[in-house]
Amino acid sequence: MSAPTFDIAILGSGPVGCVLALSLARHAPDPGRIVLMGPAPAARRPGQSIDPRALALNHGSRQMLQPLGAWPAQAADILTVHVSQAGHLGRTLIDQADLAVPRLGCVVTYDDLLDTLQAAVRASGVTRIPQRPPRPLPGRPVTLQLADGPAQARIALISDGARPQGLQRQYRQSAVLATIRAANPIAGRAFERFTRTGPLALLPHPAGTDLYSLVWCLHPDQAQALAALPDPAFDQALQQAFGQRLGSLRRIGPASTFPLSLHAGPSLQGPGVVAVGNAAQTMHPVAGQGLNLGLRDAAQLAHALQPWLADPAADPQPRLIRYARQRRLDRGLTIGITDTLPRLFATANPLARHAGGLALAALDLIPALRNPLARHLLQGQRL
Repeated sequence: MSAPTFDIAILGSGPVGCVLALSLARHAPDPGRIVLMGPAPAARRPGQSIDPRALALNHGSRQMLQPLGAWPAQAADILTVHVSQAGHLGRTLIDQADLAVPRLGCVVTYDDLLDTLQAAVRASGVTRIPQRPPRPLPGRPVTLQLADGPAQARIALISDGARPQGLQRQYRQSAVLATIRAANPIAGRAFERFTRTGPLALLPHPAGTDLYSLVWCLHPDQAQALAALPDPAFDQALQQAFGQRLGSLRRIGPASTFPLSLHAGPSLQGPGVVAVGNAAQTMHPVAGQGLNLGLRDAAQLAHALQPWLADPAADPQPRLIRYARQRRLDRGLTIGITDTLPRLFATANPLARHAGGLALAALDLIPALRNPLARHLLQGQRL
């Protein structure tokens, strides 16, 4: 059989796929032997938004992206996070000073992040094929069916965001996304408020010091109805749910909705095939952990393959197996936290809701309880 066309095929050109390509290219003798597959980003005019999402990137993700030349020009710092529960006493405040870091994280827009990453990929020497990623046929080598015929790669890394098969949970929630202007903004402060319908988050927005990115989780029917409300009615509903901590709140522009569910499957998909990011796990957006976990997947996989890149004729499978084993703890803890929190605080059981308020109060009063959780959300488990 002829030699593989590529050493590594990365199937999916979203943020995780781009970070994986950049991280591997830094250590590859010939970056052109790495191919990144995925449709080219849609062209957009200055000021135009293609994707409405604002992304909370934690301190660990920023440390990962900056050396790759992939940090967006516009970012809003998160210095503190205020966590509360609607209708109950008890809250906790997570502060960057308690964790000895310059910031807990930053908020960037999806469009800015992807534009920056794509520009870095173009300068990296990685081969780019702008087509929908094929499903790989595991083997040694892996077979890929491209638009102009079959190709082969020694390793295929799936980062296309397709929902993995395995653990599943339907939350019966959708997230309402919108940009909000606050009359009395608090610099660097993000809010996570647990309500009976689901979490409500307000994150500092990179487009303005008085702007916040809203992520409000509700039953799908409620979410659709809320997103369709005229501005005054939407603002009134938001004010009632969030309170007066930021003064009056006004929606800027339209709202959009996304359905929420949990899907998690094995990292190792077969001989020579590994899934990362949303192709390995898609999670509830509470605490903003999904992309951060995917970026840790990419960083640890690139680290695991770094020695192999110097000798791609060697069998990569032992390294892939070791990578999958090392990712279990971080993935399991993060999936567990993001799966438990929204269901715990949305329960109709009054005792459980009071217990949630007491837990928030305990976290606020006892750093030994608060800081380990905060540090995991800040950087995950790194082996």
